[in-house]
Amino acid sequence: MRTASGPTQPGSAMRPRGVRRIPAPFLVLMLVALAGCEQLDPMISQQKVKPYRESEFWPDRISMRPPQPGTVAREDVIAQAVATGRGPDGAVLTRAPLPITRQLLETGRKRFEINCAVCHGYLADGVSLVARNMSLRPPPSLLARAGQPDGWYFQVISEGFGVMPSYASALPVEERWAIVAYLRALQLSQSARLEELPPAERARLEREGR
Repeated sequence: MRTASGPTQPGSAMRPRGVRRIPAPFLVLMLVALAGCEQLDPMISQQKVKPYRESEFWPDRISMRPPQPGTVAREDVIAQAVATGRGPDGAVLTRAPLPITRQLLETGRKRFEINCAVCHGYLADGVSLVARNMSLRPPPSLLARAGQPDGWYFQVISEGFGVMPSYASALPVEERWAIVAYLRALQLSQSARLEELPPAERARLEREGR
C-alpha cells in the first residue's frame, strides 16, 4: 500500500498528517504526575470537617468537638502497676516495674537533685541546709529506710508523706520510678564495703585515703 508520503507496512495504522506519537517515557511521567494530583485523590475531595471551619452538622456550628468524657489518649495508657505502684492484690510493689537502665538512673539523679536533695540531701542522708533549718519536722535520712519496698517510695512521691507534699503534678510516672531507682543506687553506694568495689574503684579510693 502506498500513501502520499510513501509506502506503509501491511497492518500499520493510518495516522493523520502532522500527528506525532507520544514517546513512552513521557507518557509514563504524565501518568505519575496525574497520580499525585490532589484533585484526583478521593480522600482530598471527600466530605470532611476541617479545623476552625464552620460545620452545618452540629447545632452550634462548631466543627472542632471536645473529646467525650472519659476519653484517654492511646499514648497515655499506663499499666496499673506502673501508674499506682501496687500489684493486683493492692500491696505495694517490692521492685520497680520498669527496666533499670543507665538512662533511667541518669534521669533519676537529675530529678532527685532538683526535687529531693534540697531537703533530703544529695546523698539522701537527710543532711541539707533546709533540713538544718526545719524546726517542725526535719526530713528523714532515706538511707535509714532502705528496707522499704520500691512501691512505698513511689507512693510517698506520688501522694506525699507527713509535711512532704505530693510531687505527682511535677513528676511524670516514669520520672518518679527513676528517682526510686536512683535512690536505691544511693543506698547501695553509701552502705557498700570497700572489698565489694571493683578493683579500679577500690584502688582509687585507697589512693585518696577514704
